[in-house]
Amino acid sequence: MSELDIPDRKYIRTPATAPGPTGPQMLPDFLEIRRDPLAYLNKIWRAFGDIAQFPIPTPPSYLVSHPDAVKRILVDRPRDYSKATIQYKALSLVTGNGLLTADDPPWREHRLMLQPAFHPRQLEPLVGQVEQGTARLVAEWESLGAGQCVDIERAMLRAALETVGHALFTEDLSGDAAELTKATLDALEVVVARARVPISPPSWMATPANRTLKRANAILDAAVSRLITARKLESVSTTPDVLDLLIASRDSQGEPLSEREIRDEIVTFIVAGHETVAAALTWCWALLATHPEVQRQLQAEVDSVVTPEHLTLGDLAKLPFTRACVDEALRMYPPAWLITRKALVDDELSGAKIPAGALVIISPWLVHRHPDFWVDPESFAPQRFLDESVTRHAFIPFGNGLRLCIGRDFAYAEAIALVARIASRFTLVYPEGSSIPSANPSVTMRPIGGLHLQIHPRQ
Repeated sequence: MSELDIPDRKYIRTPATAPGPTGPQMLPDFLEIRRDPLAYLNKIWRAFGDIAQFPIPTPPSYLVSHPDAVKRILVDRPRDYSKATIQYKALSLVTGNGLLTADDPPWREHRLMLQPAFHPRQLEPLVGQVEQGTARLVAEWESLGAGQCVDIERAMLRAALETVGHALFTEDLSGDAAELTKATLDALEVVVARARVPISPPSWMATPANRTLKRANAILDAAVSRLITARKLESVSTTPDVLDLLIASRDSQGEPLSEREIRDEIVTFIVAGHETVAAALTWCWALLATHPEVQRQLQAEVDSVVTPEHLTLGDLAKLPFTRACVDEALRMYPPAWLITRKALVDDELSGAKIPAGALVIISPWLVHRHPDFWVDPESFAPQRFLDESVTRHAFIPFGNGLRLCIGRDFAYAEAIALVARIASRFTLVYPEGSSIPSANPSVTMRPIGGLHLQIHPRQ
């Protein structure tokens, strides 16, 4: 045995270079991954430590859980690790070759094209757009009366989608919200199923999953086509949004983006932009309802800052505890709970030799619980983000390094504004006998069975 406790074993023809399960157990492991991937990853981490090799012959596959090794992959040597993995290939069945799934060179070109739409000056109007969507939600909830139970996950999905429409495309998507949300969730369920197995039926085969994906993509494509057609008939505004930039942009050869390229980026923002924020908001409310004393502390802060008339970007900077609650929800239930990379060169991580071609798996769910970086990681303690010096590379809800999410600041502004406005008007509690739901690690981290809370208007 080496200092890493590597057994003398091979997975068919793949030699072991890190600790991990022994024996011919690929099928049982695949079944366990499909059944409960979070429990499986946690079991492997607890049993084998910060670097573990899965019992898979090809490609050699590793779970990397130490924040320092994760930093090497995402920050120090990002060009040595690509997104050409089965997980991102599955996601590309929906988003195509958009920012989320693309590798260089198209990723770099498109990132530069779109960066102006995410300049900090764009955050001020975003807060106003969140206010519009939240006003509709507040009016609906107030009409229900005290103690009524609402589907928080669905409400957050709709609010987030409407915000994405206004902020990124200057379009009101409220009329399409239900259909687009269902299409998004249906498509992502197919993606999850494909990402968890090494072999899937070809996309042309008329399986139930492929039919579901085809229907969902048709709905997304139709919505995008309407946006593009309408915008091309209009003039570009003085503050171009994402859609304006995509239509006006030229690639390195001076050619405009194809309709397919524009479609892929818009679908990426619709799918990733609203589903991830909605998941974060849902878990934030799940945790606040579980800890009423924290919810009261948040409400006290909000009451000291937020006026009934409107919420401004300046107000958000005066809500550090609200931001900390969002951060703690992102730590405990990171929407993007799985990050994968393909090693392009031989490397070494946490003392293990990683061969070129290997699949490297990072779970922010585990990274955010590493005991070397987090005290009492299973406790909901927003104060840690105010009192402690959080190590940047141990907190990666939006990724890190070159591929840090382009919409991170937008997501924060949207989440804090929504939480603040709702908290200023309502207290959310669990119905009697209910408690925080278990997590369902789909493409994003979602609550099993949704989240249903009682709403109580505040006096």
